[in-house]
Amino acid sequence: MSPGGTSAPLRLDDFDAGPAALARRWSVFSDRVMGGVSIVNGTMATVHGRHALHLTGRVSLEQNGGFIQAACSLGEPPGSGVNARGFRGVALSVCGTPGSYFVHLRTADTRAPWQYYGAPLPVSAEWTRVVLDWGAFTPVSLATPLDVSRIVRIGVVAAKTAFRADVALSELWLT
Repeated sequence: MSPGGTSAPLRLDDFDAGPAALARRWSVFSDRVMGGVSIVNGTMATVHGRHALHLTGRVSLEQNGGFIQAACSLGEPPGSGVNARGFRGVALSVCGTPGSYFVHLRTADTRAPWQYYGAPLPVSAEWTRVVLDWGAFTPVSLATPLDVSRIVRIGVVAAKTAFRADVALSELWLT
């Protein structure tokens, strides 16, 4: 623990593994899993000089849809979760086309696919480090407040409005 009771930052991913990182840890999906028509593409790429997960696609609100997502199961084995007590939140390095983006967390309390804790993710054309404190995450379809003792998955999501999504993620930390 550092002064003030918080842990030193913990790297969750920096994408140095290149294309293997996508196959090993990240999954990419859209609202098509529930009948929507959004189109998603997720690749490992070099974006503005950095190795990154590059999420692109078209978010459509047709047929009750409205999202594309790249998600990473946390812990070893994957999905067992990480204890994020002692951290103040999540830090990400992102760039892309501004739009309606979010970070979604799933914890031991989220059982149904539509349950998560979400926070808005500001995206700009230049690489920017964004810190989202735990207080920024609000429960969706849950009455339980966020318990960070076991975060099992984190996702970068384009959602809630029809648009062409283009976002890259080059670093992911607990901070």
